[in-house]
Amino acid sequence: MRKDTVVVAGGRPAHEHDAPVNPPVVLTSTYRGVGEVADTDRSYARQTNPTWEAFEEVLSALEESPCPALSYASGLAAITAALTLVPVGGTLVLPRHSYQGSMQLARAWEQRGIFSVRTVDVADTGATLDALDGADMLWIESPTNPMLEVADLPALLSGARQRGVLTCVDNTFATPLLQRPLTLGADLVVHSATKYIAGHSDVLMGAVLCATPELRERLHAQRTLEGAVPGPFEAWLALRGVRTLALRVERSMASAAELARRLSEHPAVAEVRYPGLPQDPGHERAAAQMAGGFGSVVSVVLDDDAAAAERLVAGLRVWTPATSLGGVESLVERRRRHPEEPASVPESLLRLSVGIENVEDLWEDLLPGLDALADR
Repeated sequence: MRKDTVVVAGGRPAHEHDAPVNPPVVLTSTYRGVGEVADTDRSYARQTNPTWEAFEEVLSALEESPCPALSYASGLAAITAALTLVPVGGTLVLPRHSYQGSMQLARAWEQRGIFSVRTVDVADTGATLDALDGADMLWIESPTNPMLEVADLPALLSGARQRGVLTCVDNTFATPLLQRPLTLGADLVVHSATKYIAGHSDVLMGAVLCATPELRERLHAQRTLEGAVPGPFEAWLALRGVRTLALRVERSMASAAELARRLSEHPAVAEVRYPGLPQDPGHERAAAQMAGGFGSVVSVVLDDDAAAAERLVAGLRVWTPATSLGGVESLVERRRRHPEEPASVPESLLRLSVGIENVEDLWEDLLPGLDALADR
């Protein structure tokens, strides 16, 4: 099935008379059983839950993984699980611009002596490949958060494989509708399912997908022991959100492209980062590997200071000032308001997560503040 059918048809109960159309929420902490516990037994709810399994089935089909996804209690829990595959004393290669949680976690573990971190400009393929010598894992975001740099996924994944370096791609921004890193050679894919997958800003969940059953079994055993599992109701909400993923991404991506075009022409804007713009540094690369489109996040650098950016945000009424992304509502945030954000992120950069509202309402909300900055 095509991906926009999978999001609707996957993870459903069997087509039987009187069967429910939707999978139930299974609220249980344990399962009936006697005798020795086999690997295939559910046994205890920390191992699995039928509601998770339905969600994991759909996400696996979308990412074209050979085995079911693994659900986690949050996106950062999924990231934590993947990073534990870096051996003690090993080396992680990490983009200099990445999700803040990934960077903070990696640095915290480096300070504890668990592994060392090398940061790279992931858009610079040669420098990134050079950084892989002696490394144990390459972590990739593409597009990156919040600078929207685009990595050459085929080249980096191939180069890492040749060097025996494990690879993990955070595919949260792109979603499996736009790119599928496992098909390009990645070992692991992580998602903050909180974002586009669930899509309604009402649930925390994460997921990891593996290129081999062996990797999945290793992470499944670890998840069972450490207990970073979602509740069944959260999994049910995420699965319900998946049903509209294709429609939400189609609508928000079309609006993002139009807003990026208009913003790039406004005199108050110094720079727009959006891979869909022909002048964007990552455009050609994104066009080659993001077959489904360029995403719904736009980063705007205002031709002014942080205070001006904050004033613009404070005056908005349709856009919601909040730190997440990928929901049906449009969110805006000055990223450097977080002290942990790298200094290479401009002070006046606004990250726009475009939702599914009417694009004219979104533009008309932004325009007065932009015009006021241009008139100063």
